[in-house]
Amino acid sequence: MISLNEAQAKAAAAYNAASDLFDHPANTFWNRFGQSTIDRLDLKLGSSVLDVCCGTGASALPAAAQVGLSGQVIGIDLAEKLLELARTKAGNNNLNNVEFRVGDMLATGFPDASFDAVVCVFGIFFVPDIPAAIRELWRVLRPGGKLAITTWGPDFFEPANTAFWNAVRDVRPDLYKEFNPWDRISEPSTLNEVLVEGGVLKSSIAAESAVHAIASPDDWWTTLLGSGYRGTIDQMDSDAIDYVRRASLAFIADARLQDVQANVIYAVAEKP
Repeated sequence: MISLNEAQAKAAAAYNAASDLFDHPANTFWNRFGQSTIDRLDLKLGSSVLDVCCGTGASALPAAAQVGLSGQVIGIDLAEKLLELARTKAGNNNLNNVEFRVGDMLATGFPDASFDAVVCVFGIFFVPDIPAAIRELWRVLRPGGKLAITTWGPDFFEPANTAFWNAVRDVRPDLYKEFNPWDRISEPSTLNEVLVEGGVLKSSIAAESAVHAIASPDDWWTTLLGSGYRGTIDQMDSDAIDYVRRASLAFIADARLQDVQANVIYAVAEKP
C-alpha cells in the first residue's frame, strides 16, 4: 500500500501541475459540485467554515459569500499553486472573509470544536486511511455543526476514462491504473462505512446521477490536464503523451461523445 507521505506528495504534485488549466471553462465541474455541496449546508450568517482540499475555492468561495462579512472561511490544501489561484479569485470577488493556506486534512492544527461547518469536496479519498481523515474533520466541528463530504460516484468520466487508461497501458503499462482512489467510496454504502468507522454514526447520503459536457475532443484533453490525470500524464515522455492524446481525442471523436459520466455522492452529517 502506498504510504501517507507518498500519497500526499503525489496529490500535491499532480494538482500543482494541473493548476494552469484547473479553472479552464472545460472544467466547470469543480464549481458546479462545490456550489451544490455548499447549498446542502444552509450556512448561516456569521458561521465559521473549514474547507479541506479546497483547490481554487470551488466550495470555499460560495461558503464565504453565504456566511457574510461576520463569518469566516478557511480553505486548506496541499497544492500551493491552487491556493494562489483561490486567493486571486477571492480578491476579484471582494471576499475578505476567506483565507487560504497550505494544510493537511489529517492534522489541521485547529483546536477541538473550532468550526460551524467542515467541508471536503473531491478530496477525502486521497489519503490511504479515510476514517482517520474523517475523525480529524469531525474533531474540529462544533456540536450542532455540519460535516459535508462530496465524492465521485461510480463510472467516473466513463466511457472516456477507460479509453484514456487503455492508451496509457499501451505505452506505459507501469502507470496503468485499474483502480482509482475514489473507487473505495463510490457507493453510498461504502461511503457510509468509512463515515461510521471515522465516528460519524448518522449521516444523510444522497447519490446524484450527472454528466459533464464535452464540447470537443480538445476540451476533453484540457479536462485531463486540469485534473488529477495530470499526475500520470506528466510522468510520460513527449512521444507517449502524444500517443495517449491522439488515442483519447480519437475515441471522443469516433464515439461522438458529448458528455461523460460525472456521478456524485453527497454526505452531510450534523454533530450531536
